Amino acid sequence: MDQTAHHSRAPEDLIVAVALAATWFVYLFGGLYVLGPVLGVGLTGLLFARVYLTGDGVETREVRSIPSGVLVWIAGMLVMLLALEVGHMNQNLGLGQTIKSTIGWAKGWALLALFPLIGACMCIRVETIIRAAGWVALGTLLLTPVFLIAPMAGLPEVLFVSPLKFVGGPGPEFFAVQLYSIEPTDGSTRLRYFTPWSPAAGMIGNMYLIFALSDKRKFWKWVGILSALAMIWTSKSRLALAAAMFIWPVVIAVGETKRPAMWFAATLGLLMLTPMAQGILDWIDATLSSVKSMRADSTRVRELLGEIAIDRWWNEAPIWGHGVVERGPHAVEYMPIGSHHTWFGLLFVKGAVGAMALAIPLAWSLIEFALLAVTRSKAGRIAFGMVLLMSFYSIGENLEILAYLIWPGLITMGIAARELQQANTDSGERALKSDLFVT
Repeated sequence: MDQTAHHSRAPEDLIVAVALAATWFVYLFGGLYVLGPVLGVGLTGLLFARVYLTGDGVETREVRSIPSGVLVWIAGMLVMLLALEVGHMNQNLGLGQTIKSTIGWAKGWALLALFPLIGACMCIRVETIIRAAGWVALGTLLLTPVFLIAPMAGLPEVLFVSPLKFVGGPGPEFFAVQLYSIEPTDGSTRLRYFTPWSPAAGMIGNMYLIFALSDKRKFWKWVGILSALAMIWTSKSRLALAAAMFIWPVVIAVGETKRPAMWFAATLGLLMLTPMAQGILDWIDATLSSVKSMRADSTRVRELLGEIAIDRWWNEAPIWGHGVVERGPHAVEYMPIGSHHTWFGLLFVKGAVGAMALAIPLAWSLIEFALLAVTRSKAGRIAFGMVLLMSFYSIGENLEILAYLIWPGLITMGIAARELQQANTDSGERALKSDLFVT
C-alpha cells in the first residue's frame, strides 16, 4: 500500500505530463514512433517493479487492482498474439517473419492493453493529461500557419527523415518531419502535423478535441478547440469531419441522460423535426454522396481493398487469417490488402479470432464507459468519447498502427475503468452497511 506522502506527485504522473507536452519537440527529431512503445513498456516495467517490491515489504506507492474492463483488453490483445502465431504457423511463414511480426504486435496491439493498464493501476490524473494536451494544442495552433504558408514559399514537403527509422517501423513516414502533402488528384494542400498521414491527423485532432472540451480553463479550452478544429479541417479527412460532428454531441447526450431537461429537449426536438424527416434524410443522403465524390478514386480503392480482403479471408483462412499483410494488385495501386480498415485488416491477417479479440473489448468498454459518463464523470466522458472515436476510425484506419499516438486517450480509458471499479466498490460497501444496519 501507499506509504508515501499523499501530496507528493507520483513520478509516472510527471513522466506522462512531460512526454505528452513534449510531443512537438520529440516529433522534430522523428522520435514519436519510438516514444509511444518506450513509454508503454517503461511504465509497465515500473508497475511490475512496484508489485514485486510491495511483495517484499518495501515501502512504495500504491498498486491498484486491475479493473475487469482492463483485464478484457489484456485478454483480447493476448488472443491477438495467439492468432498471429497460429496464422504464421499455418502459412509456414518461418521463424524470422514470426519474430518480426511479434515485435510489430508489441509496438502496436500490445499498447492497446498496456496503456489502459498503466492508467488504471498507477497514480496518473486525468487533469494531467488534459493540461499537457493543452501545450500540444498551443504548439499546433502556432505551427498551422507555418505549414499552410510552406508550399506557397516553395519549401519542400519533407524536411528530413530521422535516423531513428533504423529501429524499425511500418515505413519512413513514421520518422519523417513533413511540412505538408499535396493531394495528387486535385493538387490541394493537406496537413498531417505530427502524424504519419493526413487522415491520421484528423483522428488525432478529434482526440485532442475531446480533451479540450473537458478543460475547465477557458483560455486553454479555446486554444484546444481551435487547434483541434484546425487539424481536422486541414487534414481534409472526410471521416474526421464526420467524427467531429458526431462523437462529442453523443458524449454530451449520454452524460446528461439523468437530467429531465435533457429528455424534455430531446422530445421537443423530435416533435419539431418529425415533419421535416424526409427532407433531412434526403439532405443526409446528398451530403454523403458529396463527401464520397470529393475523392472518388480514394473511395474506389478503399472499397476494392475491402472486397479483396473479405473474399480471400473467407475462402482461404477464415479462422486464423493469413498471418501477414500482402501487397495488393494494380487495381488498388499495390496497397496492402486489409489496409485503411481495421476490421478488413484483422480478418485478412488474423482471421475471425483476431476480429473477435478486438470487437469484445471495444464493445465492453463502450458499454462500461457509457454507464460511467452518465454519472457526469470527466474521465468517463473522455473515455467514452475515446472508445467512440476508436470504433468510428476502425472503418478507415488500422488502429494498432496509430497506438503510439492515441496513448493519452488509452491511459484515460484506464483511469475511467479505475473510477468505475471504485464506484462499484463503494456502492457494494454502502449496500453491505445498509444490510447490517437493517439486520
